[in-house]
Amino acid sequence: MNFKEIHIGALIKQRVAEHDIEIPRICNFFKCTEAEIEEMLVQENLSTDLVLKWCKLLEYDFFRIYSHHLMLYSSPSTIKGEDSGKEKSSLPEFRKNIYTKEIIEFILELIKTGKKSKYQIVNEYKIPKTTLYRWIEKYMKE
Repeated sequence: MNFKEIHIGALIKQRVAEHDIEIPRICNFFKCTEAEIEEMLVQENLSTDLVLKWCKLLEYDFFRIYSHHLMLYSSPSTIKGEDSGKEKSSLPEFRKNIYTKEIIEFILELIKTGKKSKYQIVNEYKIPKTTLYRWIEKYMKE
């Protein structure tokens, strides 16, 4: 999965096809026409309230894809969570590192192809060294 370029409509369409959900059911859920549903499925971006409805209908967290994008492609200071000199936010704080299978595979692929060194991975993605070496031992057995 390419977390850099996210086309939410295509991802939703893929999930609909995988679960063989019929268009009339989707129309009933969204209270809209088939043409409006088809239009959503070709959109690269959708409003968050629509994405939330799709998450509920398809029982899949599409927002996690955006979280992965942030983890992989945001600036190092964002990943690190540097907040020196910044006011505390009243917004809820979430765990910064949620390592899914896709994230682990992405990181290990960077090492395997030589695009990044272990040192670069640890520094850029703020993955603990012990965690990285555990992944290498567990998933890169040849």
